[in-house]
Amino acid sequence: MPPAKKRTRTYDPARIRAAVLAQLANVRDAVPALTPERLALPTRLGEWTVRDLVAHIGMAVTALHRALEQPEPAKADAVLLDWPAGTSGNSAAIADFTRRIAADHPDLGAYLADVDESLRALLAAHPGTRLLVTSAGVLSLDDYLVTRTVELVVHTDDLNAAVPGLDVPYDRQALAACTRLLADALAAKAPGGSTEVRVPPYAVVQCVEGPRHTRGTPPNVVETDPLTWIRLATGRLAWREAVADAKVSASGERADIGAYLPVMS
Repeated sequence: MPPAKKRTRTYDPARIRAAVLAQLANVRDAVPALTPERLALPTRLGEWTVRDLVAHIGMAVTALHRALEQPEPAKADAVLLDWPAGTSGNSAAIADFTRRIAADHPDLGAYLADVDESLRALLAAHPGTRLLVTSAGVLSLDDYLVTRTVELVVHTDDLNAAVPGLDVPYDRQALAACTRLLADALAAKAPGGSTEVRVPPYAVVQCVEGPRHTRGTPPNVVETDPLTWIRLATGRLAWREAVADAKVSASGERADIGAYLPVMS
């Protein structure tokens, strides 16, 4: 019997809009604590400093602004799950653009305040059905905003890792959407029903080819917390390291999902 067709997950547009704004506000609120010494700290993102990282967070949001400046395409040619796999092709251009923004905006607090104000205006002016050209193809505004929760949450985690004690909080809805999209990306990359990946309280997906589980306790189970999952899914944390440090529990002969990670980079 062929595996059951996976349903595309839906997201509440109002909650996603609120989540994007809330997580951007969390980063904005942390900027005053970033002294010149802290802004010069290295990050886990190659040569980027904390200043570069904060500038990139703003840039990730204004990707929406730049997309809305373009004529609206006639029709969508992509789905939300195309986005995680389509983010690495223009990394050099993104890095260059990020450095220019960091150099052009010495006052990062003012920069993020302008980003927030303009984002609110754009969201008020455009319906969620408005189509945009993105790195993954043509998506609706509502779908593209889900991808912004990933950018904001992942880079908030990068910021917290770079600046000890900063502890920028995670909006619950943003963290949930990020976790779910990356979990669904794993299920799309490794289709099947032999392994259950649990990221409580936000996501459970079936993946990996093999005998399909139908009832009772699954024979192959992976379980971890949302931030560990996000780090695994984006290449911030290696699978073997996470298992060795007991950040992930993996039981069953098909529970080693390291070969399918990261799902985006």
